[in-house]
Amino acid sequence: MRFAQPLIRAEFRERPNRFRGIVELRGSRKECFIPNPGRMGELLFTGATVFLSENAGPHRRTDYDLTLVDLNGNLVSIDSRVPNTLVEEAIESKTIEELKEFTVEKREYTHLDSRLDFYLKSESTSLYLEVKSCTLVREGAALFPDAPTKRGSRHLKTLTRALNDGRGALIFVIQRTDAEELRPNGETDPEFAHNLSEAAEKGVEVYAYTSNVSLEGITLKYRIPVIF
Repeated sequence: MRFAQPLIRAEFRERPNRFRGIVELRGSRKECFIPNPGRMGELLFTGATVFLSENAGPHRRTDYDLTLVDLNGNLVSIDSRVPNTLVEEAIESKTIEELKEFTVEKREYTHLDSRLDFYLKSESTSLYLEVKSCTLVREGAALFPDAPTKRGSRHLKTLTRALNDGRGALIFVIQRTDAEELRPNGETDPEFAHNLSEAAEKGVEVYAYTSNVSLEGITLKYRIPVIF
């Protein structure tokens, strides 16, 4: 996935609410949209170097989206909309080995009591797929979630029930390059950690992929192990 236009460097100042940030841009304070409800306290601190996408429009409150954070020289994508694009591109190009037999039948697919990201089809079966964005990495371990997620637990239960109709899978996309494994963040959300382990035991496929992140764009890098 390539960015449509060059990103703009700025300095992060504060986060008045989950989706609104204040940055210092060319000597002026500007508002920006933060496309991620996660806490991201280790990324969005006063003085952090960030990169913005200009996205002005008549129905927008801000002219900018906060897209990347420079964390000690490593770029981290914080846009929670990006992983779906990366996974869809990878499915279409057959670069995810576990899903190369599938094509995207429908996006934003409602199944039972959840709206899942993708419904995939192959010649022999169907697959219900949910994609999760991860930005938190500590000592080489990607941790999900960084805030409690009832919705995430509901998705896991839906994927488990969907096994009656085909395959169910969850892909964690770590939007940075420095993770060596992924672990459920049981300290932050023990319910999700329990439900993830239970879903995997019942047959839900769980994968995690890191990303290559640059000022030009983002691509999936490679699969890393998920440690329950």
